[in-house]
Amino acid sequence: MGEMVKISTADGTFAAYLARPAATKAPAIVVIQEIFGINADMRKTCDDFAAQGYVAICPDLYWRQEPGVELTDATQAEWDKAFKLYNGFDVPAGVRDIDATIRYTRALDGAGGKVGAVGFCLGGLLAFLTAARTDADAVTVYYGVGIDQYLGEAGNIRQPLLMHIAEADEFVPRETWTRIIAALSPRSHIEIHTYPGCSHAFARNNGVHFDAASAQAANDRTAAFFRANLF
Repeated sequence: MGEMVKISTADGTFAAYLARPAATKAPAIVVIQEIFGINADMRKTCDDFAAQGYVAICPDLYWRQEPGVELTDATQAEWDKAFKLYNGFDVPAGVRDIDATIRYTRALDGAGGKVGAVGFCLGGLLAFLTAARTDADAVTVYYGVGIDQYLGEAGNIRQPLLMHIAEADEFVPRETWTRIIAALSPRSHIEIHTYPGCSHAFARNNGVHFDAASAQAANDRTAAFFRANLF
C-alpha cells in the first residue's frame, strides 16, 4: 500500500503516488499514467513494482487541468472525460513534470541511484519522450500513441529503451507502428516486441481489452529489462 506525496516545481506543486519496497535501498521506476489519471490500475502497477524491489512513483500529470483525476475504461462518460483531458494535455509540460519526478526520486531517501520509467498509452508517448529528453536510466513503452510524430528525437535516446506494440491497436494503425519499428529497430539499445491480435491497453489491469497471456509476456520482459538495467 502506497502513499501520496507532493513534488514541487517552478510551475507549481503536484501529487504523486509512491510505493516503497521492503529493501531500505532500491532503484526506482517512474510510472507514467494513461489518459485515466492515477487510478487503481496505476496504483497496482506501482505496488507490483514495489513488490519486485523498486521504489515506484506515479505523478499526477493532469494537475494543471484537474488535480486528482481517477477514471476507468468502464463507462462512456469516463472515456469522454479522459479524451477531453487528453486533448487538452500539454505534452512538453508533462515531460517536464516527469523530469521533475525523476529528480525528486533520485534524491528520495531509500532510492538507490538509478531511475527508470515506464508509460502506458499517453504515458507510452511520454515515456518515449522521457527517454529522449531526460536522464532516465532505462525506459519501457507500452502501446504509446503519437510516437510517430516524434521519431526525429530518436537520436537523442542514449539509454536502453524497451517497447511493447499491440498489432491490433485501434489508436495506432499498422502502417504507423511498422514505420516506428523501421525507424527504431536498427538502434541496438532499443528493443521492440509486438503482440499479434492484441488491442490497445492489452496489459491494463482489469481493462476491457486485457489479454492475460500477452500481458504476462510483456510484463515478464519489462521485469527482466529493468532488472538488467537498473540494478
